Amino acid sequence: MEIYDTEEEQLEAFKRWWKENGQSTIVGLVLGIAIILGWNYWRDHNKVQSEQASALYSQLIQAVGANKKDSAEKLAQRMQEQFPKTEYAAYSGLLQAKLKVQQGDLAAAQQILKKIASGSNKELSNIAKIRQVRLMLAKGEYEQGLQLINDIDPATSTSFSGNYDELVGDLYVALDRLDQARSSYQKALESGYRSPLLQFKIDDLTAPEKAEAQSVEPVK
Repeated sequence: MEIYDTEEEQLEAFKRWWKENGQSTIVGLVLGIAIILGWNYWRDHNKVQSEQASALYSQLIQAVGANKKDSAEKLAQRMQEQFPKTEYAAYSGLLQAKLKVQQGDLAAAQQILKKIASGSNKELSNIAKIRQVRLMLAKGEYEQGLQLINDIDPATSTSFSGNYDELVGDLYVALDRLDQARSSYQKALESGYRSPLLQFKIDDLTAPEKAEAQSVEPVK
């Protein structure tokens, strides 16, 4: 560490240091201020966007609840246009797809769900995929539904495995592959998943077998 005897020496040392480091110091200071200002702007902008999207989503919920389908459709579309990067856009998309199904436009509903399914939110992505498969089931696209489920990464869908197993069972029933359907339903049941109709579906597949077994029992 240098020791200076006089103020003149200290001043000369500072001048030398400034000559060597002054420009980089100014640049660093300017960059630091710019980063702070940029971060604050980005944070405030996101906050405003989120608040506006939330208000618009509330309007959409009210329109759907009041069965104002035209207004709901416009609000959902507005959400996609103005706030496409918010999660409210995905939630609105799910409602929009539901409206399309009610209107009989299954193709449009599938396109909306496909877009949500490709998003980064894993929970919403799985919900969209489940609804996609249900639409495929309704349209008779059984093999396509099985393929969609088969392509899903298990690591991203653990909490939805029961839903998918039940859907696989539904698709196998539609394909008249009853043994595979029963296995899929049983797999869903054994995983701890419960749905209102799951046990009924299993019983429905088992009933014909029981009846057949009883009919061939020897008379005592």
